[in-house]
Amino acid sequence: MAKRLTLYIMIGLVLGIVVGAIMHASMTPEAIVEANKFFKMITDIFLRLIKMIVAPLVFATLVAGIVHMGDTKSLGRVGAKTIGWFLGATVVSLTLGMVLVNWLQPGVNAGLDLASATGSSGIETKHVDMYTTLTEMVPKSIVEAMANTTMLQIVIFSVFFGVALTAIGDKAAPIVRGIDSLVEVMLVVTNYVMRVSPVAVFAAMTKAIAANGLGVLVTFGKFIGSFYLGLGILWLLLIFAGFLVIGPRIVSLIRYIRDPILLAFSTASSEAAYPRTLEALDRFGVPPRIASFVLPLGYSFNLDGSMMYMTFASIFIAQLAGIDLTFGQQVTMLLTLMLTSKGMAAVPRASLVVIAGTMAQFGLPEAGLVLILAVDQFLDMGRTGTNVVGNAVATAVVAKWEGALDKPEPPDQEPPRAPSGHMHEPQPDSFHDYAELPPPRTG
Repeated sequence: MAKRLTLYIMIGLVLGIVVGAIMHASMTPEAIVEANKFFKMITDIFLRLIKMIVAPLVFATLVAGIVHMGDTKSLGRVGAKTIGWFLGATVVSLTLGMVLVNWLQPGVNAGLDLASATGSSGIETKHVDMYTTLTEMVPKSIVEAMANTTMLQIVIFSVFFGVALTAIGDKAAPIVRGIDSLVEVMLVVTNYVMRVSPVAVFAAMTKAIAANGLGVLVTFGKFIGSFYLGLGILWLLLIFAGFLVIGPRIVSLIRYIRDPILLAFSTASSEAAYPRTLEALDRFGVPPRIASFVLPLGYSFNLDGSMMYMTFASIFIAQLAGIDLTFGQQVTMLLTLMLTSKGMAAVPRASLVVIAGTMAQFGLPEAGLVLILAVDQFLDMGRTGTNVVGNAVATAVVAKWEGALDKPEPPDQEPPRAPSGHMHEPQPDSFHDYAELPPPRTG
Protein backbone atom coordinates (compact mmCIF):
# COMPACT_ATOMS: atom_id res chain seq x y z
CA MET A 1 0.00 0.00 0.00
CA ALA A 2 2.79 2.43 0.92
CA LYS A 3 4.56 1.96 -2.43
CA ARG A 4 1.31 2.34 -4.40
CA LEU A 5 0.32 5.44 -2.42
CA THR A 6 3.66 7.10 -3.20
CA LEU A 7 3.14 6.36 -6.90
CA TYR A 8 -0.41 7.73 -6.84
CA ILE A 9 0.72 10.91 -5.07
CA MET A 10 3.43 11.42 -7.71
CA ILE A 11 0.87 10.95 -10.47
CA GLY A 12 -1.46 13.46 -8.77
CA LEU A 13 1.42 15.93 -8.42
CA VAL A 14 2.41 15.74 -12.10
CA LEU A 15 -1.18 15.83 -13.36
CA GLY A 16 -1.87 18.85 -11.14
CA ILE A 17 1.06 20.77 -12.64
CA VAL A 18 -0.02 19.89 -16.21
CA VAL A 19 -3.72 20.69 -15.71
CA GLY A 20 -2.91 23.88 -13.81
CA ALA A 21 -0.57 25.10 -16.56
CA ILE A 22 -3.21 24.38 -19.22
CA MET A 23 -5.87 26.22 -17.21
CA HIS A 24 -3.61 29.23 -16.70
CA ALA A 25 -2.83 29.44 -20.41
CA SER A 26 -6.33 28.86 -21.78
CA MET A 27 -8.81 30.31 -19.27
CA THR A 28 -9.67 33.85 -18.25
CA PRO A 29 -8.70 35.01 -14.74
CA GLU A 30 -12.37 35.08 -13.74
CA ALA A 31 -12.90 31.49 -14.94
CA ILE A 32 -9.77 30.34 -13.08
CA VAL A 33 -11.00 31.92 -9.85
CA GLU A 34 -14.32 30.13 -10.24
CA ALA A 35 -12.72 26.78 -11.10
CA ASN A 36 -10.26 27.08 -8.19
CA LYS A 37 -13.19 27.20 -5.79
CA PHE A 38 -13.78 23.54 -6.63
CA PHE A 39 -10.12 22.57 -6.22
CA LYS A 40 -9.87 24.54 -2.98
CA MET A 41 -12.92 22.68 -1.68
CA ILE A 42 -11.22 19.31 -2.32
CA THR A 43 -7.98 20.43 -0.65
CA ASP A 44 -9.84 21.95 2.30
CA ILE A 45 -11.89 18.78 2.83
CA PHE A 46 -8.70 16.68 2.93
CA LEU A 47 -6.98 19.06 5.36
CA ARG A 48 -10.10 19.07 7.55
CA LEU A 49 -10.00 15.26 7.58
CA ILE A 50 -6.36 15.47 8.64
CA LYS A 51 -7.19 17.91 11.43
CA MET A 52 -9.98 15.53 12.46
CA ILE A 53 -7.53 12.69 13.11
CA VAL A 54 -4.34 14.48 14.21
CA ALA A 55 -5.50 15.69 17.64
CA PRO A 56 -6.85 12.33 18.93
CA LEU A 57 -3.94 10.49 17.30
CA VAL A 58 -1.33 12.70 18.99
CA PHE A 59 -3.14 12.46 22.33
CA ALA A 60 -3.54 8.67 22.20
CA THR A 61 -0.04 7.82 20.94
CA LEU A 62 1.69 10.27 23.28
CA VAL A 63 -0.20 9.08 26.38
CA ALA A 64 0.40 5.44 25.44
CA GLY A 65 4.07 6.15 24.88
CA ILE A 66 4.45 7.80 28.29
CA VAL A 67 2.60 5.01 30.09
CA HIS A 68 4.68 2.27 28.48
CA MET A 69 7.93 4.19 28.98
CA GLY A 70 7.77 2.81 32.49
CA ASP A 71 8.67 5.70 34.82
CA THR A 72 9.01 9.47 34.98
CA LYS A 73 12.80 9.20 35.14
CA SER A 74 12.88 7.72 31.63
CA LEU A 75 10.44 10.38 30.47
CA GLY A 76 12.64 13.19 31.81
CA ARG A 77 15.75 11.71 30.22
CA VAL A 78 14.12 11.36 26.79
CA GLY A 79 12.60 14.84 27.09
CA ALA A 80 15.94 16.46 27.90
CA LYS A 81 17.66 14.79 24.94
CA THR A 82 14.79 15.76 22.63
CA ILE A 83 14.73 19.44 23.60
CA GLY A 84 18.53 19.62 23.39
CA TRP A 85 18.50 18.34 19.81
CA PHE A 86 15.60 20.66 18.87
CA LEU A 87 17.37 23.76 20.18
CA GLY A 88 20.55 22.88 18.29
CA ALA A 89 18.62 22.24 15.06
CA THR A 90 16.70 25.52 15.43
CA VAL A 91 19.88 27.56 15.85
CA VAL A 92 21.48 25.85 12.84
CA SER A 93 18.39 26.40 10.65
CA LEU A 94 17.97 30.07 11.51
CA THR A 95 21.70 30.76 11.18
CA LEU A 96 21.89 28.97 7.82
CA GLY A 97 19.07 31.11 6.47
CA MET A 98 20.78 34.28 7.65
CA VAL A 99 24.17 33.28 6.21
CA LEU A 100 22.83 32.20 2.81
CA VAL A 101 20.62 35.23 2.22
CA ASN A 102 23.57 37.53 3.02
CA TRP A 103 25.89 35.55 0.77
CA LEU A 104 23.59 35.05 -2.23
CA GLN A 105 21.71 38.39 -1.82
CA PRO A 106 18.65 37.35 -3.86
CA GLY A 107 16.86 40.62 -3.05
CA VAL A 108 19.63 42.90 -4.37
CA ASN A 109 18.96 44.06 -7.96
CA ALA A 110 16.21 41.45 -8.18
CA GLY A 111 14.03 43.53 -10.51
CA LEU A 112 11.07 43.27 -8.13
CA ASP A 113 9.38 46.60 -7.40
CA LEU A 114 8.01 47.00 -3.88
CA ALA A 115 6.00 49.99 -5.04
CA SER A 116 3.93 47.70 -7.26
CA ALA A 117 3.00 45.47 -4.32
CA THR A 118 0.13 47.56 -3.05
CA GLY A 119 -2.51 46.58 -0.54
CA SER A 120 -2.45 44.47 2.58
CA SER A 121 -0.81 41.07 2.77
CA GLY A 122 -3.90 39.64 4.41
CA ILE A 123 -1.65 37.92 6.96
CA GLU A 124 -2.69 38.49 10.53
CA THR A 125 0.05 40.33 12.40
CA LYS A 126 0.29 38.53 15.71
CA HIS A 127 2.57 40.33 18.13
CA VAL A 128 3.98 37.86 20.61
CA ASP A 129 6.56 38.31 23.32
CA MET A 130 8.19 35.85 25.69
CA TYR A 131 5.42 36.14 28.29
CA THR A 132 2.63 35.64 25.76
CA THR A 133 4.41 32.66 24.20
CA LEU A 134 4.95 30.94 27.55
CA THR A 135 1.37 31.63 28.67
CA GLU A 136 -0.20 30.27 25.49
CA MET A 137 1.75 27.04 25.76
CA VAL A 138 -0.57 26.00 28.59
CA PRO A 139 -4.09 24.95 27.53
CA LYS A 140 -7.04 26.48 29.33
CA SER A 141 -9.21 23.76 27.80
CA ILE A 142 -8.09 20.52 26.17
CA VAL A 143 -11.31 20.59 24.14
CA GLU A 144 -10.38 24.01 22.74
CA ALA A 145 -6.81 22.86 22.07
CA MET A 146 -8.03 19.83 20.14
CA ALA A 147 -10.64 21.86 18.26
CA ASN A 148 -7.93 24.30 17.11
CA THR A 149 -5.29 21.54 16.67
CA THR A 150 -2.93 23.55 18.88
CA MET A 151 -0.21 20.91 18.98
CA LEU A 152 1.87 22.21 21.87
CA GLN A 153 -1.16 22.52 24.18
CA ILE A 154 -2.25 18.99 23.29
CA VAL A 155 1.26 17.74 24.04
CA ILE A 156 1.36 19.44 27.45
CA PHE A 157 -2.03 18.03 28.49
CA SER A 158 -1.05 14.57 27.21
CA VAL A 159 2.15 14.63 29.26
CA PHE A 160 0.22 15.50 32.43
CA PHE A 161 -2.37 12.82 31.65
CA GLY A 162 0.21 10.12 30.85
CA VAL A 163 2.32 10.83 33.95
CA ALA A 164 -0.83 10.74 36.12
CA LEU A 165 -1.82 7.36 34.68
CA THR A 166 1.66 6.03 35.47
CA ALA A 167 1.46 7.40 39.02
CA ILE A 168 -1.78 5.65 40.00
CA GLY A 169 -0.65 2.26 38.70
CA ASP A 170 -3.19 -0.57 38.50
CA LYS A 171 -6.16 1.74 39.02
CA ALA A 172 -5.44 3.22 35.60
CA ALA A 173 -5.61 -0.15 33.82
CA PRO A 174 -9.08 0.34 32.25
CA ILE A 175 -8.14 3.79 30.93
CA VAL A 176 -4.82 2.51 29.60
CA ARG A 177 -6.57 -0.28 27.71
CA GLY A 178 -8.97 2.31 26.30
CA ILE A 179 -6.10 4.55 25.20
CA ASP A 180 -4.31 1.60 23.57
CA SER A 181 -7.50 0.71 21.70
CA LEU A 182 -7.87 4.33 20.62
CA VAL A 183 -4.38 4.19 19.06
CA GLU A 184 -5.47 1.16 17.00
CA VAL A 185 -8.70 2.81 15.90
CA MET A 186 -7.02 6.07 14.90
CA LEU A 187 -4.40 4.25 12.83
CA VAL A 188 -7.18 2.50 10.90
CA VAL A 189 -9.00 5.82 10.41
CA THR A 190 -5.70 7.31 9.21
CA ASN A 191 -5.40 4.64 6.53
CA TYR A 192 -8.91 5.48 5.34
CA VAL A 193 -8.14 9.20 5.12
CA MET A 194 -4.82 8.67 3.33
CA ARG A 195 -6.54 6.86 0.47
CA VAL A 196 -7.84 10.21 -0.80
CA SER A 197 -4.50 12.01 -0.50
CA PRO A 198 -3.55 11.68 -4.22
CA VAL A 199 -6.77 13.50 -5.17
CA ALA A 200 -6.00 16.25 -2.65
CA VAL A 201 -2.45 16.58 -4.02
CA PHE A 202 -3.82 16.92 -7.57
CA ALA A 203 -6.29 19.61 -6.46
CA ALA A 204 -3.69 21.57 -4.46
CA MET A 205 -1.17 21.64 -7.32
CA THR A 206 -3.79 22.47 -9.96
CA LYS A 207 -5.05 25.40 -7.89
CA ALA A 208 -1.56 26.81 -7.25
CA ILE A 209 -0.35 26.56 -10.88
CA ALA A 210 -3.65 27.74 -12.39
CA ALA A 211 -3.68 30.87 -10.23
CA ASN A 212 -0.01 31.85 -10.59
CA GLY A 213 1.22 30.08 -13.71
CA LEU A 214 4.67 28.62 -14.21
CA GLY A 215 5.94 32.06 -15.23
CA VAL A 216 5.92 33.28 -11.64
CA LEU A 217 8.72 30.78 -10.93
CA VAL A 218 10.88 32.61 -13.49
CA THR A 219 10.14 36.06 -12.05
CA PHE A 220 11.09 34.95 -8.55
CA GLY A 221 13.66 32.46 -9.83
CA LYS A 222 16.65 33.79 -7.88
CA PHE A 223 14.72 33.95 -4.63
CA ILE A 224 13.19 30.47 -5.03
CA GLY A 225 16.44 28.94 -6.29
CA SER A 226 18.44 30.42 -3.40
CA PHE A 227 15.92 29.17 -0.87
CA TYR A 228 15.81 25.63 -2.27
CA LEU A 229 19.61 25.60 -2.35
CA GLY A 230 19.46 26.43 1.35
CA LEU A 231 16.98 23.61 1.96
CA GLY A 232 19.31 21.21 0.16
CA ILE A 233 22.22 22.27 2.37
CA LEU A 234 19.98 21.95 5.46
CA TRP A 235 19.02 18.40 4.44
CA LEU A 236 22.72 17.52 4.12
CA LEU A 237 23.47 19.02 7.55
CA LEU A 238 20.58 17.14 9.17
CA ILE A 239 21.57 13.85 7.55
CA PHE A 240 25.22 14.38 8.49
CA ALA A 241 24.26 15.12 12.10
CA GLY A 242 22.14 11.98 12.10
CA PHE A 243 25.03 10.01 10.58
CA LEU A 244 27.26 11.02 13.50
CA VAL A 245 24.80 9.33 15.86
CA ILE A 246 23.17 6.53 13.85
CA GLY A 247 25.81 5.79 11.24
CA PRO A 248 25.18 4.79 7.60
CA ARG A 249 21.65 3.66 8.43
CA ILE A 250 20.55 7.31 8.49
CA VAL A 251 20.64 7.35 4.68
CA SER A 252 17.98 4.64 4.48
CA LEU A 253 15.73 6.71 6.75
CA ILE A 254 14.96 9.01 3.81
CA ARG A 255 13.68 6.00 1.88
CA TYR A 256 11.36 5.07 4.73
CA ILE A 257 9.89 8.58 5.00
CA ARG A 258 9.62 9.33 1.26
CA ASP A 259 5.83 8.95 1.38
CA PRO A 260 5.26 11.53 4.17
CA ILE A 261 7.87 13.87 2.61
CA LEU A 262 6.05 13.77 -0.73
CA LEU A 263 2.67 14.23 0.97
CA ALA A 264 3.95 17.19 2.98
CA PHE A 265 5.58 18.72 -0.09
CA SER A 266 2.47 18.33 -2.25
CA THR A 267 -0.09 19.62 0.25
CA ALA A 268 2.21 22.08 2.10
CA SER A 269 0.76 20.66 5.33
CA SER A 270 2.92 19.16 8.10
CA GLU A 271 -0.21 17.77 9.74
CA ALA A 272 -1.03 15.76 6.62
CA ALA A 273 2.30 13.95 6.94
CA TYR A 274 2.15 13.27 10.70
CA PRO A 275 0.35 9.89 10.70
CA ARG A 276 2.46 8.47 7.88
CA THR A 277 5.67 9.74 9.49
CA LEU A 278 4.70 7.94 12.69
CA GLU A 279 4.19 4.67 10.83
CA ALA A 280 7.36 5.10 8.74
CA LEU A 281 9.46 5.59 11.88
CA ASP A 282 7.85 2.48 13.34
CA ARG A 283 8.97 0.44 10.29
CA PHE A 284 12.43 2.04 10.51
CA GLY A 285 12.81 0.63 14.02
CA VAL A 286 11.94 3.54 16.31
CA PRO A 287 9.87 2.23 19.25
CA PRO A 288 6.39 3.80 19.55
CA ARG A 289 7.13 5.03 23.07
CA ILE A 290 9.93 7.20 21.60
CA ALA A 291 8.25 8.24 18.33
CA SER A 292 4.93 9.13 19.94
CA PHE A 293 6.73 11.43 22.40
CA VAL A 294 9.38 13.08 20.21
CA LEU A 295 7.36 13.62 17.02
CA PRO A 296 4.51 15.69 18.54
CA LEU A 297 7.07 17.86 20.34
CA GLY A 298 8.84 18.34 17.02
CA TYR A 299 5.71 19.81 15.48
CA SER A 300 5.95 22.68 17.94
CA PHE A 301 9.70 23.02 18.54
CA ASN A 302 11.51 21.60 15.51
CA LEU A 303 10.18 23.02 12.24
CA ASP A 304 13.61 23.27 10.63
CA GLY A 305 12.48 24.30 7.14
CA SER A 306 10.19 26.99 8.53
CA MET A 307 12.94 28.30 10.80
CA MET A 308 15.34 28.76 7.88
CA TYR A 309 12.64 30.47 5.83
CA MET A 310 11.92 33.04 8.52
CA THR A 311 15.39 34.58 8.55
CA PHE A 312 15.82 34.07 4.79
CA ALA A 313 12.55 35.80 3.85
CA SER A 314 12.86 38.62 6.41
CA ILE A 315 16.33 39.66 5.24
CA PHE A 316 15.28 39.17 1.59
CA ILE A 317 12.52 41.75 2.13
CA ALA A 318 15.07 44.10 3.71
CA GLN A 319 17.28 43.70 0.61
CA LEU A 320 14.33 44.48 -1.69
CA ALA A 321 13.61 47.63 0.31
CA GLY A 322 17.26 48.69 0.34
CA ILE A 323 17.41 48.47 4.14
CA ASP A 324 20.87 47.54 5.40
CA LEU A 325 20.46 45.55 8.61
CA THR A 326 23.55 45.48 10.80
CA PHE A 327 24.95 42.18 12.05
CA GLY A 328 23.64 42.99 15.53
CA GLN A 329 20.14 43.64 14.16
CA GLN A 330 20.21 40.36 12.26
CA VAL A 331 21.26 38.42 15.35
CA THR A 332 18.49 40.13 17.32
CA MET A 333 16.04 39.16 14.56
CA LEU A 334 17.28 35.56 14.72
CA LEU A 335 16.73 35.37 18.48
CA THR A 336 13.31 37.03 18.18
CA LEU A 337 12.19 34.56 15.51
CA MET A 338 13.53 31.61 17.53
CA LEU A 339 11.37 32.60 20.49
CA THR A 340 8.18 33.74 18.77
CA SER A 341 7.98 30.78 16.40
CA LYS A 342 7.48 28.17 19.11
CA GLY A 343 3.98 26.80 19.40
CA MET A 344 2.84 28.37 16.11
CA ALA A 345 2.52 25.12 14.13
CA ALA A 346 -1.29 25.14 14.19
CA VAL A 347 -1.55 28.68 12.79
CA PRO A 348 -2.27 28.78 9.03
CA ARG A 349 0.86 29.93 7.17
CA ALA A 350 2.59 30.13 10.53
CA SER A 351 5.92 31.25 9.06
CA LEU A 352 4.33 34.29 7.41
CA VAL A 353 2.43 35.16 10.58
CA VAL A 354 5.67 35.16 12.60
CA ILE A 355 7.49 37.15 9.90
CA ALA A 356 4.67 39.71 9.76
CA GLY A 357 4.85 40.13 13.53
CA THR A 358 8.61 40.68 13.39
CA MET A 359 8.84 43.04 10.40
CA ALA A 360 7.48 46.11 12.17
CA GLN A 361 10.11 45.75 14.88
CA PHE A 362 12.85 46.19 12.29
CA GLY A 363 11.10 48.74 10.06
CA LEU A 364 10.52 46.37 7.13
CA PRO A 365 7.70 47.29 4.70
CA GLU A 366 4.62 45.06 4.50
CA ALA A 367 4.77 45.47 0.71
CA GLY A 368 7.65 42.97 0.72
CA LEU A 369 5.43 40.35 2.34
CA VAL A 370 2.70 41.09 -0.22
CA LEU A 371 5.23 40.47 -2.98
CA ILE A 372 6.46 37.06 -1.81
CA LEU A 373 2.90 35.84 -1.26
CA ALA A 374 2.79 35.16 -5.00
CA VAL A 375 5.24 32.29 -4.60
CA ASP A 376 4.68 31.34 -0.97
CA GLN A 377 2.82 28.15 -1.93
CA PHE A 378 5.93 26.87 -3.75
CA LEU A 379 8.19 27.89 -0.85
CA ASP A 380 5.81 26.39 1.72
CA MET A 381 6.01 23.04 -0.06
CA GLY A 382 9.79 22.90 0.36
CA ARG A 383 9.92 24.05 3.95
CA THR A 384 7.11 21.65 4.96
CA GLY A 385 8.88 18.67 3.40
CA THR A 386 12.04 19.72 5.24
CA ASN A 387 10.13 19.84 8.53
CA VAL A 388 9.29 16.16 8.06
CA VAL A 389 12.94 15.28 7.44
CA GLY A 390 14.10 17.25 10.49
CA ASN A 391 11.59 15.63 12.84
CA ALA A 392 12.21 12.13 11.50
CA VAL A 393 15.99 12.49 11.96
CA ALA A 394 15.48 13.91 15.47
CA THR A 395 13.23 11.01 16.48
CA ALA A 396 15.63 8.38 15.13
CA VAL A 397 18.58 10.06 16.88
CA VAL A 398 16.81 10.13 20.26
CA ALA A 399 15.89 6.45 19.84
CA LYS A 400 19.55 5.65 19.16
CA TRP A 401 20.67 7.65 22.19
CA GLU A 402 18.25 5.62 24.28
CA GLY A 403 19.67 2.37 22.87
CA ALA A 404 16.19 1.53 21.59
CA LEU A 405 16.60 1.63 17.79
CA ASP A 406 15.42 -1.76 16.53
CA LYS A 407 16.03 -3.59 13.27
CA PRO A 408 14.03 -2.12 10.38
CA GLU A 409 11.21 -3.75 8.47
CA PRO A 410 11.19 -3.59 4.65
CA PRO A 411 10.39 0.07 3.82
CA ASP A 412 7.36 -0.78 1.66
CA GLN A 413 5.85 -3.31 4.04
CA GLU A 414 2.72 -2.46 6.00
CA PRO A 415 3.12 -2.66 9.81
CA PRO A 416 2.03 -6.12 11.03
CA ARG A 417 -1.12 -6.33 13.10
CA ALA A 418 -0.97 -8.11 16.44
CA PRO A 419 -3.08 -11.29 16.46
CA SER A 420 -6.15 -11.15 18.69
CA GLY A 421 -5.59 -12.35 22.23
CA HIS A 422 -1.80 -12.48 21.99
CA MET A 423 -0.02 -10.97 24.96
CA HIS A 424 3.20 -8.98 24.51
CA GLU A 425 5.97 -7.82 26.77
CA PRO A 426 5.59 -4.31 28.29
CA GLN A 427 7.64 -2.64 25.53
CA PRO A 428 5.67 -2.65 22.25
CA ASP A 429 7.43 -3.45 18.97
CA SER A 430 4.99 -1.52 16.81
CA PHE A 431 2.01 0.78 17.17
CA HIS A 432 -0.28 -2.13 16.34
CA ASP A 433 0.96 -3.98 19.43
CA TYR A 434 -0.35 -1.34 21.83
CA ALA A 435 -3.84 -2.81 22.12
CA GLU A 436 -2.52 -6.05 23.62
CA LEU A 437 -0.23 -4.58 26.28
CA PRO A 438 -0.79 -5.35 29.95
CA PRO A 439 -1.66 -2.44 32.27
CA PRO A 440 1.20 -0.42 33.83
CA ARG A 441 2.70 -1.75 37.01
CA THR A 442 2.52 0.10 40.29
CA GLY A 443 5.73 1.80 41.46
